[in-house]
Amino acid sequence: MKKCTYIVVFCFAVILFSFAYSHTSFAKKRCKPFLEKLHNIQTTQRTGYSLKRGENLRGKEDKARDKWWQCENSSQAKFKAQYGGKKKKAKKRTKHKKDKAVKKNTYYTKLNKISSYSQHQETRFNQHSAIVIKSKYQGDKKMSWLDFYHQPIKCQYPKTMSIFAYCSENKLQQQSAFEQSYRD
Repeated sequence: MKKCTYIVVFCFAVILFSFAYSHTSFAKKRCKPFLEKLHNIQTTQRTGYSLKRGENLRGKEDKARDKWWQCENSSQAKFKAQYGGKKKKAKKRTKHKKDKAVKKNTYYTKLNKISSYSQHQETRFNQHSAIVIKSKYQGDKKMSWLDFYHQPIKCQYPKTMSIFAYCSENKLQQQSAFEQSYRD
């Protein structure tokens, strides 16, 4: 009786084990890199891109989906015969480890300089050259304009583009007010 129960338990374990590690579970493990590649391409498609890049991504997605689908629905032997095994990447040989370390350090220092420079620098207006403004008015009208126009203090040396834009807008507003008052 004990032998019979051991045999039944053993057979049940073998059947359960064979279902747990069936062809589909092996296929899923085998095809996981193809599915990940497909998901990466789809993630890239969700970001902004140009028309040419979109067509390229669409083609890559179609190929990746086809390859993943073939992997899921075919046996391992058929798939290897059609697509081949995994391709190994060629390793680049370096002459000296020191050269590699120096290049790496210079690359990162340049990258840090560029990123820190672009984050903290404001766009400045050229302060060193004279600003030449040609007058719209001549004669008595020009003299009246010079009496009417009052330049704000911060507009004497504008240091940023926003201040320069404010000064230009202020001058235009004063010009329109001057035009209306000069006509009357």
